[in-house]
Amino acid sequence: MKLSFPVGYYLYRFFWAGMDLLYPPLCGGCEKAGIRWCEDCKKTISFISEPKCEICGLPQASEGICVSCKENKPSYNILRSWAVFEEGPIRDALHGMKYRQDLGLGDSLLAEMLEYIDQLNWDIDIVVPVPLGKKRFRERGYNQVGLIARPLALAKKWEYAPRSLKRVKETISQVGLGADEREKNVRSAFLANEKKVAGKRVLVIDDVSTTGATLNSCAEALVKGDAAEVYALSLARALPHHGLETV
Repeated sequence: MKLSFPVGYYLYRFFWAGMDLLYPPLCGGCEKAGIRWCEDCKKTISFISEPKCEICGLPQASEGICVSCKENKPSYNILRSWAVFEEGPIRDALHGMKYRQDLGLGDSLLAEMLEYIDQLNWDIDIVVPVPLGKKRFRERGYNQVGLIARPLALAKKWEYAPRSLKRVKETISQVGLGADEREKNVRSAFLANEKKVAGKRVLVIDDVSTTGATLNSCAEALVKGDAAEVYALSLARALPHHGLETV
């Protein structure tokens, strides 16, 4: 299916195409020269199979809402993820964005995600990336989630509003933590700007979701800020049976 986009999105893509001419890239998945995300790496992507929970998006045996979401309903309306987080190109690409300053890779990955996002048919007002803490932002110099969230907002003509949500508690890395530890680590870690989110349908985005604790904590803050609805999206999802809980 061929999608059409606003001029602003094409200009954003044109900027990164120009940067690639000046500074030829390497594929984020395999380091092939001259391209940010090659055809071979695209073919390795796995997608979450149906049926899946109507709320959290994890695969299950039948349609409907999973036991976990019935017992503890998340603060977000729906969580969906484009790909499965697993060893290989997708993991290497996310590491490149996060740790190796591959700033143009977000544009290439988002271009692959757009058809999936369009099929979700969500009616969104503002897009918010999961915010970094001040310490981590100073160390990294940028929020890697914004590399996906900004072009998405341009492509869908949604408002990009990164300052609508801030991290008010410096949390430790979620890497290596169990589900309960992750939930406790990010509990009350975020604060929404009520003036920006009240009455709005908000999409909060992360690069990888494992237990969904971070996205749920963000959603809880947005709901407290009187957001009308909160949708959650991650580029990739770590599935429990894969045993991959680190990024």
